[in-house]
Amino acid sequence: MYSSVEQYRIYAIRYAHHHRMARDNFIGGDIHDGPMPIDYFIWVIQNDARTIVLDTGFDEQMAKQRGRTIIHPIEEGLAQIGVNPAMVSDVIISHMHYDHAGNHQLFPAAKFHLQDREMAFCTGRCMCHHEIRHPFDVEDVKAMIDKLFVGRVLFHSGDAELASGITLHRTGGHSDGLQIVRVNTARGWVVLASDAAHFYANIEQSRSYPVVFNVGDMMEGYEIVKRLADSSEHIIPGHDPQVLRRYPSLSSETEGWIACVDQQPQAVS
Repeated sequence: MYSSVEQYRIYAIRYAHHHRMARDNFIGGDIHDGPMPIDYFIWVIQNDARTIVLDTGFDEQMAKQRGRTIIHPIEEGLAQIGVNPAMVSDVIISHMHYDHAGNHQLFPAAKFHLQDREMAFCTGRCMCHHEIRHPFDVEDVKAMIDKLFVGRVLFHSGDAELASGITLHRTGGHSDGLQIVRVNTARGWVVLASDAAHFYANIEQSRSYPVVFNVGDMMEGYEIVKRLADSSEHIIPGHDPQVLRRYPSLSSETEGWIACVDQQPQAVS
């Protein structure tokens, strides 16, 4: 069915963790409140021709600043799948929040793909308001501007094809220029939703995550994600620990750390 379009493997690499309650993950809280921790991921999209990284995470210093726990530095996860950060030529930034745009020196040769609206958002008047700018870190924004001025940022406006079998789509909502990534795999079109859907529950129950710029765009974003994915089993949320239980691990050594989300999901006990 997809013979004319390139196919890819996709690895979800967990690098950090934060304990929290369910009430923290939905606007209006949760009547069934209980532990609902959040995991932090980057993703590697790879075939024999190219390796593309989605998001760059945060480092130990930022983890301490924000009260998060690093599980494995991102470099270790990349090494497990044989990726040398210095050789990566393309990095997609879903949005500029601190947990997606840090580790500024990690990909020294890469071009960074960003939505026009996200750069305008994180450098514009909305950053005058603490509640809106809180998820951003000024050093991340400054580092991206540095890359811009040496020709290492490529901007996209709305939908774009990055390569055969990889497309970008702006959803907004959580951040004004948030973009998701649609990837062709052996099992069909997978959508890496990033923060368009933090948890399966956000999108399955149509319940907004509380860190949001535009609730309407967030709700419309859920529909975009579902429309672009081949099925609900082709949607990968951005922060859900369930990802590591639903999909097979890269190896026994990386169980609970690196999942192969291009493969068929497995039964969850």
